[in-house]
Amino acid sequence: MGSATTQALAATRAALNAATGIDLGVARELFAAAHVIAESSQLRAALADPAAAVDARTRVVSDVFGKALGTTSAALLTSAVEQRWSRADDLVGGIEDLAVRAAAIAAPGTDIEGELFSISRTVAENPELELALGSRLGDADAKAGLFEKVFGGVTSEATSVIVSSLVRQPRERRIRQLLSDAMRTVSDQRGKTVATVVSATPLSAEQSTRLAAALASKYGRDVTLNPVLDPTVVGGLRVQITDDVIDGSIAGRLADLRQRLAG
Repeated sequence: MGSATTQALAATRAALNAATGIDLGVARELFAAAHVIAESSQLRAALADPAAAVDARTRVVSDVFGKALGTTSAALLTSAVEQRWSRADDLVGGIEDLAVRAAAIAAPGTDIEGELFSISRTVAENPELELALGSRLGDADAKAGLFEKVFGGVTSEATSVIVSSLVRQPRERRIRQLLSDAMRTVSDQRGKTVATVVSATPLSAEQSTRLAAALASKYGRDVTLNPVLDPTVVGGLRVQITDDVIDGSIAGRLADLRQRLAG
């Protein structure tokens, strides 16, 4: 990620956190705007052109989207195009980021992270479903419809808005990457981080509480645990937070020993 995009994301997130009237309608409108911009290379270039005056870029937003956006959505989209992005595609990603965060704000009591994780596990265990949802050639509406058919009524409205919107416009990303990125974004918006915990047997409530507290102390923020059962772990735990892997399993220690002996 370029430095310009890093600064742009910080500015748009600040605008979101300062905004009022954030609801799922805002999330839907931002996702829709991202989809329109992603589908048009000409529009994408015009909105992300660093050589164009800011007024010119915001005028394009007004001309293209007009009354299709509510006041809050229009203000957030305008904030996004006012920024300088390292690449034109980063603008689309930045608007999607705002949309996911808006959904998280709109449903504060909903376990969106847990639902996204559950969907990801279901997709991972069903290759045909993963292929259908992630196909680059599939019809966008058909993929969104398939998601609703499989998961509709099981997930919250906020999660449905996020996933059905993202599968319509994967932008060269695999479905599990989309879900993982969205899960991290929701957690970040809520001041948390996500830990995937792999164990041979389920953790007790007490073990989960102690582990979450230990990880929170280590990483300086609340931690949401996503448990995965894997009998090959052979005792102990394997914990992954973003790119950090803490492998305290017997299998992990044996693998490390074998590597040391071979090396």
